[in-house]
Amino acid sequence: MSGISVGEALNWASVQLERGSDSAMLDAEVMLQHVLSVSRTYLFTWPDKDLSAEHWQAYMAMVNERAKGHPVAHIIGEREFWSLSLLVNNTTLIPRPDTEMLVETALNLKVPDNCRALDLGTGTGAIALALASERPSWQVTAVDKVDDAVALAKMNRDKLALSQVEVLQSDWFSAVEGRQFELVVSNPPYIDERDEHLSQGDVRFEPLSALTAADEGFADLFHIATQARAYLIAGGYLLMEHGYQQAQVLREKLTELGYQDVATVRDFGSNDRCTLGRWPG
Repeated sequence: MSGISVGEALNWASVQLERGSDSAMLDAEVMLQHVLSVSRTYLFTWPDKDLSAEHWQAYMAMVNERAKGHPVAHIIGEREFWSLSLLVNNTTLIPRPDTEMLVETALNLKVPDNCRALDLGTGTGAIALALASERPSWQVTAVDKVDDAVALAKMNRDKLALSQVEVLQSDWFSAVEGRQFELVVSNPPYIDERDEHLSQGDVRFEPLSALTAADEGFADLFHIATQARAYLIAGGYLLMEHGYQQAQVLREKLTELGYQDVATVRDFGSNDRCTLGRWPG
């Protein structure tokens, strides 16, 4: 045994992490849960339990990585999204809680029971897999330009036994030419390439290609909005996540392109998070 208890390990880790993380104790708990393969409740119930020497060594290594700034999700190799445990790595974005608002909004739209849905730039597969988990009768297609992201999304699909989700390598719409959908969703790159926050926090360890876009972050949003019109059935919906300050410009663009019932939805922090429009056909 290591002679280090669960409670002592957590206290040590939180001290190591308090300078570089605004959620030091939570980070410490998540990593220890992973090392021990236990629930968070276990940590509170058994604070006096000793860690094995192997567990203590593994935990110290993880805490040291976190202290260097590496995201917890990359260190443990997974992240929960919409109550789904997703494998993650540094080839694509780590799913964010705010993106769950896009999923919730999509699920509340009036679409057929056999809705054909397309998730553009799927990354881990988070959005597509969340939709499929809630609507098994939907025909969900997930695409990404990056081969490694496609491989990761397929791994998550198989891990979650959501075999009905189609995962394709595609530069936006290129692999679905000639197909039409009742719903197109996307969490595309939308951060301005000059944004100072790109040198802070977890985003330092995520690929810039999945984060930033030209034209003050609007390039991919505008491209998708323009192209999606050819892939939406009459009455189909386009739904995109964006930055909190981009909503008004994006609503104006969708209206200019001919979308109707254009609206913005706020996330759990009351920030403008996703905007949708209905294509009249």
